Amino acid sequence: MNLPRLDPASLPALRGKGITPTYDRGALAPGIVHLGVGAFARAHLAVATEAAITADPAHPDLRWGIVGVSLRQADTRDALAPQQGLYTVVVRDADTAGQPRQSLQVIGCLTRLLVAPESPGAVLEALAHPQARIASLTVTEKGYLRAPAGTGLWWEHPDIVHDLAQPQAPRSALGFLVHALALRRQRGLGPLTLMSLDNLPSNGHTLRGLVLALAASVDSGLALWIEAHCAFPDSMVDRIVPRTTDEDRDRLAQALGARDAWPVMTEPFIDWAVEDRFTAGRPAWDAGGARFVAEAAPWERLKLRMVNGSHSAIAYLGAMAAWDTVDRAIAEPALRACVQDLLRHEVAPTLPALPGLDVDAYRERLLARFANPALAHRTQQIAMDGTQKLPQRLLGTVRERLAAGAPITRLALAVAAWLHYLRGVDEAHQRYPIEDPLAGELAALRREAQACTSAEDRARVFTRFGPVFGDLADHPVLVSALAQALQSLEQRGVRATLEACD
Repeated sequence: MNLPRLDPASLPALRGKGITPTYDRGALAPGIVHLGVGAFARAHLAVATEAAITADPAHPDLRWGIVGVSLRQADTRDALAPQQGLYTVVVRDADTAGQPRQSLQVIGCLTRLLVAPESPGAVLEALAHPQARIASLTVTEKGYLRAPAGTGLWWEHPDIVHDLAQPQAPRSALGFLVHALALRRQRGLGPLTLMSLDNLPSNGHTLRGLVLALAASVDSGLALWIEAHCAFPDSMVDRIVPRTTDEDRDRLAQALGARDAWPVMTEPFIDWAVEDRFTAGRPAWDAGGARFVAEAAPWERLKLRMVNGSHSAIAYLGAMAAWDTVDRAIAEPALRACVQDLLRHEVAPTLPALPGLDVDAYRERLLARFANPALAHRTQQIAMDGTQKLPQRLLGTVRERLAAGAPITRLALAVAAWLHYLRGVDEAHQRYPIEDPLAGELAALRREAQACTSAEDRARVFTRFGPVFGDLADHPVLVSALAQALQSLEQRGVRATLEACD
């Protein structure tokens, strides 16, 4: 079937379906500049912003158009520029009979797309635009360029070295923010709210420290101005967004009646706890499911440890067993029971009390989200960048449990699954690349570990890898638990290890 491309000209034919923007997109101000305009941001931030714009349909709040910035590749811009930023959010789940279903929404608030390597000056100007109020980020954990052995700025990183030498053409998210804020200060413009939406503990506080460190190296007066005027709210975001496939595009085209080059697939669940600290106003994101809170840290811990921690455990165990998707993996009774016990007995006791939160109900809803057959979220996708993810997703919980003298059996199994995953071949003898910013160091570490004759010595070698384990190096309880889990995975495989988990 010869279908039209999704673009403004195709909207009139779709309006009868009630899924398209009803406001004047041409009147949207560039109020938000988002660095890292990938699938997650388009399924979360943009959806909540769309709801905020249209919270009062008679008087849409047109201050909050989004300028999306790709920091590395042009693929998102190339797909969406012919659509003038329009794209479809496809929400998928299953009904009570287990049959897949979906709902569609065409998002209109993404009004411009930039590719930083092609036009760094345009990105700086977007951030320095008089109507810009918020700069937000989803650049993943590795995009913050923190030193591998700590939380400070990675001064030796080539992008930081470049950004200090080339202020007119930065490469990193931090470089763009700092040099754009310098432009705003020079031009007498107001400050920005800088808002991280990445899975980092105290993500706003972390971003603040890194921005101020880089700014102080550029101009001490700039750092003082940022410290005095800019806001860095912490936030917690949660929504599962698997990678879009060509099959997804074809299925959507039939349902929509138009071809969308880059829709996003997601689940019905959406969560966002964000501190209500904004220096130049904010959208009414609560219309799209956000909760404005005084302190986001407890919600961050809940999400990092319950959602992200168990997600990583499922990913590494599932990938090694050749269970390609999360729903396929969690359908294994032994894996589901292990993850359920991990959350109930080892993670939940480390969580702060949150008013109105039923942790048991939260856990069961989370397991139901993982079991959603309509998402087909690939375990290999989640397994990427383990060195950046494990410290906050799993090892923070491990550290607290060890300090309390509490068992870490299932946490150790999840960490051991990552170590086992580093061999690069699953139990079906299928090879895969280790996609990680420290892949070279991990390969050398694995070679060193493999030269050891005992599982305990191999585990000890791994724990000495400072960028991941830090002060947990050689911890006897951790080494023993990792060795036991690692040896079982190596000799018995994932399924038998899970069945023996108690």
